[in-house]
Amino acid sequence: MNFEDNPAEATYRARVRDWIAAHRPDMSGLAPEENRNWHPAHKDVARLWQATKADAGYACISWPKERGGGGGTQIEEAIFNQEEARAGIQFTYFMTGLHMLLPALMEFSSDAASLARVPPAVRGEEIWCQLFSEPSSGSDSAGIRTAAVRDGPGDNGDWVINGQKVWNSGAQIADYGMLITRTDPDVPKHKGLTAFWLDMKTPGVEVRSIRMMSGDNELNEVFLTDVRIPDNQRVGEAGGGWKVVISTLMNERASLGTGTGLGWRDIMALARQTPSWDGTALDDPAFREWLADLYVDAEAIRLLSFRTLTALSHGKTPGPEGSAGKLLWSGLGGNLSSQALDILDHAGLLDDPNVAPMNGSFQHRFLWAPGLRLGGGTDEIMKNIIAERVLGLPGDVRVDKDVPFREIPRGR
Repeated sequence: MNFEDNPAEATYRARVRDWIAAHRPDMSGLAPEENRNWHPAHKDVARLWQATKADAGYACISWPKERGGGGGTQIEEAIFNQEEARAGIQFTYFMTGLHMLLPALMEFSSDAASLARVPPAVRGEEIWCQLFSEPSSGSDSAGIRTAAVRDGPGDNGDWVINGQKVWNSGAQIADYGMLITRTDPDVPKHKGLTAFWLDMKTPGVEVRSIRMMSGDNELNEVFLTDVRIPDNQRVGEAGGGWKVVISTLMNERASLGTGTGLGWRDIMALARQTPSWDGTALDDPAFREWLADLYVDAEAIRLLSFRTLTALSHGKTPGPEGSAGKLLWSGLGGNLSSQALDILDHAGLLDDPNVAPMNGSFQHRFLWAPGLRLGGGTDEIMKNIIAERVLGLPGDVRVDKDVPFREIPRGR
């Protein structure tokens, strides 16, 4: 496979690079503590950048123009994303909606009111969250207990929803969410699910933030009590929610597996400015050997992302191979931040962005790293997917495969 740009792609890349340089968001006015995800000032800059991209046709480049996109190609979108990352511009507020949920909404819904939610999200005017995980289901994405019951005559009645979701990134600031519910407990668990989208200000929706050891409150619990949703907010068929789940999870793992956040260039910069016994940490042979291994993992993530891009360019949904990229990325995050704190020695204990090197970004990622191995599917789930769906190894025994969900034993 040739990874070099052809002449047209090279021209497009040069144009994009120049545009980003001329229009990149100005972060100079932010204090160090404001220059972190989920701070209101940081979010305002992210919204402005998203709108600036949309006005120029660089937001969701491969999406149709009638959906707010650029009407371009997957290759053009990949080039822009690469140049954006190269410029050090990374905002995660819109990743859940634009990379995971709204592609599924466009795939499975033809309702005009539903599709009208897409363009404002492309412009950064509306933020989405994912309401899938539950306290009782862990990594079992089909073990959903949040119940949706039809209330009204015929097949067009409203749905009344009761249940609890957890680990919902960004729910505390989200305008909308995509919700997976159980609508039929008398069929096997994968067949009784239905997906909806909802306004997070709907009566009966309560969001409780979870304070993390990093100091963030990105993760949340969401409680749904007699939440009423009209049937036209259903995504896909009633009972067809598992298709929506799979589409979303494949997109999620593909986007996570492309690698975001701190990388080998960042720790090289840190090592170059950190004194060691004989020069700087970058001069240490042991560190250089470790860095070579890290670079190999980073290159594997990059090349796996090209595999995903190839599938997308052929109109295919990202496949299970995206799990390999996600597995590598989550491990790299912990490895990278742990090594950085070792380099800093006692200074690694300082996480105050006003005094810590590089605004304490490595300390912050170190405290976040354990969660990276859970979000989007645990390491163990990723390994199972790779074993069964990529390598073709025998699957785990599933004793609940053909059992109605209502009859599956549950703890008291």
